[in-house]
Amino acid sequence: VQLQASGGGLVQAGGSLRLSCEASGSSHSIHVFGWFRQAPGEQREMVAGISSGGQTTYADFVKGRFTISKGNTEHIVYLQMNSLEPEDTAVYFCRYRNAKTGEDYWGQGTQVTVSS
Repeated sequence: VQLQASGGGLVQAGGSLRLSCEASGSSHSIHVFGWFRQAPGEQREMVAGISSGGQTTYADFVKGRFTISKGNTEHIVYLQMNSLEPEDTAVYFCRYRNAKTGEDYWGQGTQVTVSS
């Protein structure tokens, strides 16, 4: 499975961005997409996830501001980020997990920078 993440950029505090992640290659019908982020000097942390069945989960620090959703195919997911804060500055990574085998696949990351 190959993942292509896009949509990052520079935005002012309070602004919005939408990240996209598209999976290609061999995929499994039962899977979980997740968005993670990693700021300089920090560990990678989970931001949001969505299962093939549509269940979503969010980190507490993004609840009410970020929304993860599927595109019109099961191979695309979006992360709508509103009310961005400088603390949201990080490289955002997309992860695809094959729920049957437990294998994880990662995208290349997309930089999100929020200026104050």
